[in-house]
Amino acid sequence: MHETRNRILSTIAEGPAGGPELAETLDISRAAVWKHVEALREMGFEIPGGEDGYALESVPSYGPAVAFELDAPFTVEYHDSIASTNARARDLAEEGAADVVVLADEQTGGRGRLDRAWESPSGGVWLSILSRAEIPPANAPIYTLAAAVATAEAVRTMGVDATIKWPNDVLVDGRKLAGILTEMEGEADRVSWLVVGIGLNANVDIEALPFEEATSLRAEVGDVDRRELVHELLERFAHYRENHDAVLPAWRDLSATLGRRVRVDTGPETIVGEAVDITVPGTLHVQTDDGTETVAAGDCEHLRPVEE
Repeated sequence: MHETRNRILSTIAEGPAGGPELAETLDISRAAVWKHVEALREMGFEIPGGEDGYALESVPSYGPAVAFELDAPFTVEYHDSIASTNARARDLAEEGAADVVVLADEQTGGRGRLDRAWESPSGGVWLSILSRAEIPPANAPIYTLAAAVATAEAVRTMGVDATIKWPNDVLVDGRKLAGILTEMEGEADRVSWLVVGIGLNANVDIEALPFEEATSLRAEVGDVDRRELVHELLERFAHYRENHDAVLPAWRDLSATLGRRVRVDTGPETIVGEAVDITVPGTLHVQTDDGTETVAAGDCEHLRPVEE
């Protein structure tokens, strides 16, 4: 959101303020104040003007309003509909941008891991976070884990008992609620930019989702405040992005994979055993009949215990 408009909203959220007062505070003309207020009204903010000045009566539940009162170091670029938030974030990265969140109500060309289609109907939370990460490429998976933790924790504030399946799926009772796709560009020893894409089935009907094992927040608890949900998610991701040592303990606490029998397809081989641990930067340790195998990347399937 435009910085001046954000400051206007912050000011009138504390109480009515007249045009002359806002003009003096913001060091702009009264005409500019009026134009910014009109633009905010067009965005859905209810800002009546009375004898005491402008007042903030209500805030839109989504859209550009997500940027208002966001306590995280990101600017938000909102789209009603876009082909891919990750693709847009990549374009912004090539332009030199940093700390931008591309957010959409709907995606028409979303993709998941292994180039799988990801249905992104209106009502979900589809976003991509662009970061400039001063880390070697081998450590990039920690950002994926951080996003999974942030997403699961944010969903839990909505009253849903979310867990994480290695490496990047957020589940509810074994059904997929959210997925994460991380892309990056850099040199051999340093990441230039990193984009974490998060697709979260929020206020959507499960009939609109492509997989039987998928679920949505609407199906679990009814429609939620998406603006509040995105704030929780981005603020938590910002915390973990700066505190890598906190990511793995939080991931372990939320894991649906550790302690389970799993089948992991790495491409060249398939590993079957019990998932016993995860270590930096996201390596899964699987206890097999022949010893412990470590897996950096792969497709993980939860299996039923042998006794079943």
